[in-house]
Amino acid sequence: MITLQGKAVCGGVAFGKIFILSHSETVIKRRHVESATDEIERFEKARARAETELGALYEKAVKEVGKANAMIFQIHRMMLEDVDYLESIRNIITDQMINAETAVGLTCDTFVQMFESMEDSYMRERSADVKDVSERLIRILEGKSRCAVVSDEPVIVAADNLAPSETVQLDKSKILAFVTAGGSANSHAAILAKNMNIPAVVGVNGLIDPEYNGRDAVIDGFTGTLYIEPDDAVRAEMRKKLDEALRQKKLLERLKGKASVTKDGKHIAVAANIENVQGIAHALMNDAEGIGLFRSEFLYLESRAYPTEDTQFEAYREVLTRMENKRVVIRTFDIGADKRLGYLQLPNEENPAMGLRAIRLSLKRPQVFKTQLRALYRASVFGNLAIMFPMITSEWEIDRIIEIIDEVKAELKSEGAAYSDSVELGCMIETPAAAIMSDALAKKLDFFSIGTNDLTQYTLAADRQNPDMADYFDNKSKAVLRLVDYVIKNAHQNGLWVSICGEAASDASLTEALIALGTDELSVTPDAILPIRQKIMETDAAAAAAAITKEILS
Repeated sequence: MITLQGKAVCGGVAFGKIFILSHSETVIKRRHVESATDEIERFEKARARAETELGALYEKAVKEVGKANAMIFQIHRMMLEDVDYLESIRNIITDQMINAETAVGLTCDTFVQMFESMEDSYMRERSADVKDVSERLIRILEGKSRCAVVSDEPVIVAADNLAPSETVQLDKSKILAFVTAGGSANSHAAILAKNMNIPAVVGVNGLIDPEYNGRDAVIDGFTGTLYIEPDDAVRAEMRKKLDEALRQKKLLERLKGKASVTKDGKHIAVAANIENVQGIAHALMNDAEGIGLFRSEFLYLESRAYPTEDTQFEAYREVLTRMENKRVVIRTFDIGADKRLGYLQLPNEENPAMGLRAIRLSLKRPQVFKTQLRALYRASVFGNLAIMFPMITSEWEIDRIIEIIDEVKAELKSEGAAYSDSVELGCMIETPAAAIMSDALAKKLDFFSIGTNDLTQYTLAADRQNPDMADYFDNKSKAVLRLVDYVIKNAHQNGLWVSICGEAASDASLTEALIALGTDELSVTPDAILPIRQKIMETDAAAAAAAITKEILS
């Protein structure tokens, strides 16, 4: 038996044979061409075919994983229209009189080197997109077919890495699980696998060995372990784990329709985090008590230009209508840092996580902000809306936001447009500054939502996307939990309710502690709703509060 360890991306257990999805090294042959015009025409035909392929991939991905996760293929289509990228290819063909394949390869190398040298982690990741698009063009130019799983039975797919396009193109009926040598939990392919609910493990050293192809294996997506030719003891253990996972799923189904109440009678609302309108179905299917975080920035990420007021209004109205008066918390757009858009023309920053992002960008571009607020208030009459502002650090930001909201309301009133006067306003507590100033902020707002991802990152000075910081990024840290306690106490003293919407809310091992600290709502990924409800129902809030006071707060 051979045991290989990686990083778990999507939980689950799968038994089957390994199929190594080979990415044969493309050796581009440099050729002299007689006519640069004819060669550029050949390239343009390949580009048109690539755009068609990517369009079909986008439509397929929308159906399988939703618009937000399918957006990568739109980004790739945009790359095929990038002026600098295209001019480089055409100029190389014209100046050197060489074939299009070579020109694409040379341009790819230049752009990849440029992106990989950037300090911004988001921009560094774009090098993978350049490679994916360039390899597609070269494959089309050379008349080669796409890689595919060739097997009569479902298999565990193993690869060096999986580009998003490959992940979507693969026949899902042939796949039991994904395991890759490269990649990270935040890669596009990992996100797609997670949304497809396929067990997945990344970062497995020593994975790609021709001798493993076709051998029996079992993958443990909960621990990130791959067993090749597992012995009887491991098989029995994994069968037991699989049976238990299926049993738990059936048990959790029985919790639908039940109240999320602790043993001693405290109700903790369990809401859903969603990225787009398509996420509503998933939230309702898992019996969400509301939407605790609608990430409105995905309306911007899915568009090639600023989404219009009417486009946003339609999206917000649909969410509010379908949630049937359950509270829907919509966060104003959180663009910047690791979420960037070409049409926003944001400046390059040495430290974008602490730069022009979220509410700072909204206040810097008030017309864009007002357009979103107009759409939100117009939609407010269709349900129970709450609006939340990200990356707050000071009181003056809230004061300015309220001034702009008053302007928006006055405009709508003068136009005869209906809006609700009962919209709750809140802010994300995701910076130490906001946590420390929560007593003052509470006097201006209706609720707080604690974003534990960024709060942990900024409190512990540990980049949450840097794998080398994994030992330092700890949302169970006493420092973070003490800040959470401080924020909740300040909120309750001023009559505010508090939600927790970061990854910590979905972590069942933290549920008891968060209840003990006094949270009113946990907003989690839809799949975590029922497991968290079960944990709430098993918890004695008073006993948990006594324990956390002793262990963490004293």
